[in-house]
Amino acid sequence: MRTAKFQPALIALLLVAAAVALVARHAGAADANPAVFLPLVQKGADGPTLEGCPMLPANNIWNARVDQLPIDPNSNAYIQTIGRDTHFHLDFGSGLWNGGPIGIPYNVVGDGQPGLPVAFEYEDESDPGPYPIPNDPLIEGGANSTGDRHILILNRDACILYELFDAHTTAAGWQAGSGAIFNLRSNALRPAGWTSADAAGLPILPGLVRYDEVASGKITHAIRFTAPQTRRAYVWPARHFASSLTGLQYPPMGQRFRLKASFDIRPYEPQVQVILQAMKTYGIILADNGSAWYVSGVPDERWDNDILHNIDSLKGSDFEAVDVSSLMVDPNSGQVP
Repeated sequence: MRTAKFQPALIALLLVAAAVALVARHAGAADANPAVFLPLVQKGADGPTLEGCPMLPANNIWNARVDQLPIDPNSNAYIQTIGRDTHFHLDFGSGLWNGGPIGIPYNVVGDGQPGLPVAFEYEDESDPGPYPIPNDPLIEGGANSTGDRHILILNRDACILYELFDAHTTAAGWQAGSGAIFNLRSNALRPAGWTSADAAGLPILPGLVRYDEVASGKITHAIRFTAPQTRRAYVWPARHFASSLTGLQYPPMGQRFRLKASFDIRPYEPQVQVILQAMKTYGIILADNGSAWYVSGVPDERWDNDILHNIDSLKGSDFEAVDVSSLMVDPNSGQVP
């Protein structure tokens, strides 16, 4: 009777063990041939985080793998227009350049930081605020910069991201070209046709390369980059264009690219390998007009600029454009299946 009583449980246990072994075999095979066993979209359980906040939900298009997606039909034309033989440049590092930090810094505040009004040049496409700008905020290029002068502010208590473009302080208070506010726990996109602090209408901070990510050995999101000529068009998840060019050889804002699977990253420095692997797995997103193949990141004194320059041999011809349209659930949401 004792044998009969425990026999179903024993059978169930054996079935579970067999299932575990089968999954283990498939997992090993997936490492060898990811095209067979990897799902269309694969991401971490929680997605990338910063200061305890998600850098958008784990199921956001920024955090979706694109290594198994089809090549965009216009890939060759886009690569040629941006620069097939043009080399990549990591537009971040340690130290100063022209008196300012190298890269796009960000500020971290809490709920106690007072909100300030900001006057906008593009008021009809900007979120009115207020914006919790700290005293002496970190500004792209430094306080005396004449460039894009982005100010990024993360409220770590509410997980709200505030971003400003061309921000200046005057006797009358803060003014900026444009501003956008993002709930980092939401997949909601900006209204169609609206800019942000970026020409593509996208958030900036989730697409930056950060030292802590590289030091951890893995970047699990797409990376922001710029190109000198873009089309008068945008593709999901972008919401805005910034060009009068209509030729199909010009890439639209929001276009995703990836480093070709065949590209050998082993000769590169370990830190650079982390960035290159992210470019293969998650790709890069065209977010603004600027220098060709300039990749955005956060300035940090821990960067070794000589190591970062290891990527200078990378060229446009090493990349291909990706069609991410199959991942779109709703045109007004960044959610993927």
